[in-house]
Amino acid sequence: MGRYEEFVRFRQDMNKKILEEGTLEIKRFFGLDEQTYRAGALDEKTKELMGLVASMVLRCDDCVSYHIIQALDKGASREELFETFSIALIVGGSIVIPHLRRAVSFLEELKGRTGS
Repeated sequence: MGRYEEFVRFRQDMNKKILEEGTLEIKRFFGLDEQTYRAGALDEKTKELMGLVASMVLRCDDCVSYHIIQALDKGASREELFETFSIALIVGGSIVIPHLRRAVSFLEELKGRTGS
């Protein structure tokens, strides 16, 4: 059995066990997680790529694997995945600077819209 098959099987088996025996809070969290990645203002592929960035920054190998699978299933290309990896590298390596840039960019956008 390859890594992909082993990962998928293990995840499915353990999720089943957890949901059968878990508390209401665990079940609700799993449900919220599933709902969050459904299409809304953002499409599913975009949400999976965002999840991939967060997973890489948080260094969760299982999460990285999961989001790569999901992103591919949602139609992500290799080019999109590599751009996502670049974002994760920047965020994970220089966490403060990207937050600062986004904050300044947002403030500039608000300034232009409000005239202040």
